[in-house]
Amino acid sequence: MFVAGNYDRQIGEAARVLSEGGIVAFPTDTVYGLGADIHNHKAVQRIYEIKGRPKDAPLPVLIDDISSVTSVVSDPDPFALHLAGLCWPGGLTLVLPTNVPLADALLQDGCVGVRVPDDPFCLRLIRRFGGPITGTSANLTGRPPAVNAEQVRQQLGTAVDYILDAGEAQQKKPSTVVRVMGSTVDVVREGVVPTAAIMETWQKYKAASHPT
Repeated sequence: MFVAGNYDRQIGEAARVLSEGGIVAFPTDTVYGLGADIHNHKAVQRIYEIKGRPKDAPLPVLIDDISSVTSVVSDPDPFALHLAGLCWPGGLTLVLPTNVPLADALLQDGCVGVRVPDDPFCLRLIRRFGGPITGTSANLTGRPPAVNAEQVRQQLGTAVDYILDAGEAQQKKPSTVVRVMGSTVDVVREGVVPTAAIMETWQKYKAASHPT
């Protein structure tokens, strides 16, 4: 069992590694994630090499608060913000159009995936680092996501520069991924948040926005 002071030391060390262009594994509210500075293109590319991830699969971004969404999304959709207000912090990744200059590895069809995790260690890491980080799962592509530091070590070995060991991740499921583009809402991947709950929220929002 780690004491609070040791966690603080680990978070400080992890933030330092990120600032120097390194790759960090850390706990989230879903599974363990792999973090890099989203503005360091070399570090972002290393994530793909470590995971064996296809280059056409963009990396999601983690932020520390809903107010930080404009750091990666230029003009957030009103429904997306409504959904974020209901689910963040938590297991919902929103895929949204953006004009913010970002690495190609974070974009697909002009969209970026972003979420606020509900994990105190992850949030403290983002805040200590001072900006958004990548949040893809810490595992080899095609293998089960790691839910603790030992599973990260077993799959990724020494390829990761630092592992923030805070015990078991809170969930065994990844986040639910929802794409919001104009009047279209699509659940790309069901995870922690049920698809039915997303679509019910969308129907209620539309009804409230356009009452008969």
